[in-house]
This record gives sequence, C-alpha cells and structure tokens, in this order.
Amino acid sequence: MIVKIVNALQIFSFRNNAVGIIFKQVTVFGLLALFTFSSCNKQPREEPYKPTPYHIEIPFGFPNKLNIPKDNPMTVEGIALGRYLYYDGRLSGRTDPDSLMTCATCHLQERSFEAGIDNPRFPGGHPHGITGIPTPHVMLPHINLVWNFTGYLWDGAVYPDNPDENMRNIEDIVRLGVTSKHELDGDTARTAALFQSIPGYPELFKKAFGSDKVTFKNIGRAIAQFVRTLISANSKFDKYMRGEVQLSQSELHGYVLFTSEEGGDCFHCHGGFGNPLFTTNLFYNNGKDTAFTDPLDHYSVTHDPMDIGAYKATTLRNIEVQGPYMHDGRYETLEQVIDFYSHHVVRSPSISPLMHHVITGGIQLTPPEKEDLLNFIKALRDDDFMTNPDFAKPEKFPDER
Repeated sequence: MIVKIVNALQIFSFRNNAVGIIFKQVTVFGLLALFTFSSCNKQPREEPYKPTPYHIEIPFGFPNKLNIPKDNPMTVEGIALGRYLYYDGRLSGRTDPDSLMTCATCHLQERSFEAGIDNPRFPGGHPHGITGIPTPHVMLPHINLVWNFTGYLWDGAVYPDNPDENMRNIEDIVRLGVTSKHELDGDTARTAALFQSIPGYPELFKKAFGSDKVTFKNIGRAIAQFVRTLISANSKFDKYMRGEVQLSQSELHGYVLFTSEEGGDCFHCHGGFGNPLFTTNLFYNNGKDTAFTDPLDHYSVTHDPMDIGAYKATTLRNIEVQGPYMHDGRYETLEQVIDFYSHHVVRSPSISPLMHHVITGGIQLTPPEKEDLLNFIKALRDDDFMTNPDFAKPEKFPDER
C-alpha cells in the first residue's frame, strides 16, 4: 500500500510538472506571436494634415475686409496647387495637344490676366472656347477679386448671397469655365479623374486638402485660392499715394478731372479717392445704347427694370493693356472710350442716374483734358503685377519633376 501511494504521488508530480512546462511554453509562444504580429502590423505614423496658413498682406489704403469663404481658407499648399491647375491645359479633361485649354489660355498675365486685343489666338480680343463658340462677352481681368463682394462676371450672375449655392463665388466660376460650351466644354468628373491619374497631383491635393483623392470641388478651391492672390497695388499712382514718387502735372490734372463731377465724373462708378480698387464692383447702364437685346445684362439677374443694359464697372487698374473695352468690346482704344464719355452718351429709361451729363451727350472734355485724363489712367498701370513670378506659369508641372 505504501509503495502504491508513493508511485501515485510521483506520477501526479510528473504530470503537474509537464503541464506547467507546457503551460509556460504556450504562454511564451503566445506572447512572442502577439509581439511579432503587432510588430509586423505596425504602420509608419502619418504626418497630420496641417497646411500652412497664408495671410494676405493688405496693401496701403486697401480695404481690410476680404472675400474668403470659410470653407476654403487660404493656404500655401492650396495656392501652389491652384497655380499649377490655373496653367495646366489638361483642366479641360483632355490630353490631346489640340484640346488643351485652361484659365491661362485666355487670362494672360502680361495683359493683366485678360486676353488683350493683340492676342494671336483671339483676334480682336474676343475669346472663344475649345468648340469655337465665342464667349457671350469679352474678358474681365483676374485682378483684386478678393475684394469683390457684389458679384462676378459682366452680369453679376455669381454673387455671395445667391439662393443657388452653386453660383456664389470664384470656386463656382471655375466649374462654369470647365463645363461651359463657350469655354472648356468639359466634364467635372472627367477632369477630376484625369488629374487623379497624373503623377504628382494626388500628393499635392493631400498636402492642400488632407486627401489624395482628387475631387473637382477641391480643384475649384485651389484655383480660387490662387486667383485671390492676384493683387495689383504697385502702380505709379500707388507709389504716389505712398509718397514715393510724384505725378506729372498732366497726371495730377487728370486725377482732378477723374474725381470731379464737373470734370471727367469717373469716380462714381470707378472709385478713386478713398477707393483704391478703381471700381465699385457695381453695375450700371452707362449710356451706350437706347435699345437692348443682350440676354445677359444685370437685369437678367435682378429683374429690376433699372438694370436693363447695366454691366459691371470694371477696374481701371492696368486698363491700358485690357482692350477691347465695354462688355461687347466695341471700343479698341482708351481714346475712343474717353471720346464716348465726352460726346456720345445716349439716354434710355434705365440709364444710371450717375450719368449726370447725358443731357449734353457727355462730359464734353476738351482735347487737352482728354490727354490729361488718359495720362492719369495710364498711371494706374502696374508692371510688377504683370511680371510677378509668383503669378506666372510654373516652369514644370508635377509630373515633369
């Protein structure tokens, strides 16, 4: 009996030791496996999405309030991406050499982001789209648009308070430009898919907007950010206002005429003293016609009879290089424009009440006054704006680096 008990105890002890050893082995194996599994699946930590804020420096005398939508803040990365897209002809959604078209096809920096009357692609300065269909009106420049709160385009159809949330700001104009038959005649989905496939662009979208998935919404946002940086504030007149240079006697007299109701009477619509934008960004029937057939005047937006024949008063900054003039490009030179306001203004029921001299057919400037007014307007030319490398076409696109 004693021998059986001893043998039983030995067997129990052996089994316990074996179980303990097995348990320890399983435990160690499990920990090693868990550690190995965790190590194999540990991914490199991604850098958080932190684009670099871009702060627009307000030029001397310019308004402090800027039109920057809350859902599209300015960033260094967004602006850089927008500059590429602004100049990349593949914005049309096509890659064929004869089908490339983008913003810069018509908006040339050397013409203050206008087409220019001497444009070899658009004789007379009236652009047309890829299909050859002409735009309804001639160009408006991309200049100082970050201060525009009243509406874009000649008719003002795109404005911040538009009930149609897709027709409110520069971002929406990008979409209109891509899809319009008289411009790029493209498709937003096709354009987004094309840029998704171009090496380098997805990475830029990720830096700018936190995702490498290219969407047309972010294409519009990026281009709008770039356009808002296109600021002109260094003309001879700007330097005069800062006390850096002196205007000539002719330019000074032209400035007096510009800001005087008894003289040129220009300032009501185009700003001037206290308004460095040289536009109110408002819409006026300025007495060009007595009959109106254009379906895209400001009346088409407001349905106010007083807006029949009314169009945006464009900025006079760099106006010297922005011919042809008026919404329909009827005047080729500034001399012709000044002559119109002097002698050929006509009355209509919807003429702006600010056209004070319509009863005499115009402001009746003398030849020397016309010359002085012209010289002042030419002092609003900003060559630095039209040669700024930050606004120019990139030397290489992302897939060429």
